[in-house]
Amino acid sequence: MRSTRDVIYNVDGLTMVAYLARPQGEGPWPAVLIGHDGVGLESYQRSRADDLAARGYLAFAMDYHGGEVFFGRPEAMLARTMPLMADVGRMQAIGSTALDNLLAEPGVDPDRLVALGYGAGGRILLELARAGAPFKAIALVHPGLPEANAEDWTDVSSCFLLCTGSEDPLCTPDQILSFGRTLQNAGLDWRANIYGGAKHAFWARAKDLDGTATVPGVGPHPIHAARAWQAVLDQFEETLEASSKLA
Repeated sequence: MRSTRDVIYNVDGLTMVAYLARPQGEGPWPAVLIGHDGVGLESYQRSRADDLAARGYLAFAMDYHGGEVFFGRPEAMLARTMPLMADVGRMQAIGSTALDNLLAEPGVDPDRLVALGYGAGGRILLELARAGAPFKAIALVHPGLPEANAEDWTDVSSCFLLCTGSEDPLCTPDQILSFGRTLQNAGLDWRANIYGGAKHAFWARAKDLDGTATVPGVGPHPIHAARAWQAVLDQFEETLEASSKLA
């Protein structure tokens, strides 16, 4: 059993409509901050919060588009997302406001904090981690990646899961591996999953990509979507179990 509700707050000049899913009971629970893909906080990524709550996580899916969902409107999505991705300060403000709302929830265990990011939402989580957010684990699915600089990550203690499709033109396997090497040079634990034949937004449902899937390099892949989700769950479970043994 779980309970869900929207969480309304203001940041970046917009009224954000985030989504909270919490397990039954009083906790304390591990907490997950979710950063949605550039299309917006739509039903799929709300369902990820639901699934995590069913597994005993308090899940907070941030919003960074002011309630807008851009499926089928790639030009409008890029007009909103690209300037945001060019402004680290804005990304950190959006991420930190969402994180503050998550950590203010009753029942959160702040020592068991993890993050899940898709696309541009992954980049926001990376900037939040680089600014000092104490994530134990960060799982990223075709994230937007910053410039590779190991010195930026030496104060970070998260372990990283990096996922993308072999046919993704926006987050290529080479980019994932290059960023992974940056994390390695900073002494961090990382792993990468490359899904053969998968394109950008391979996690999405085909009905949602109607219109968007005509964009080259974008398309669903249900088999790999399920595999990537299992990889996320495995990383969170492994990391939090290891963390509890060290406590």
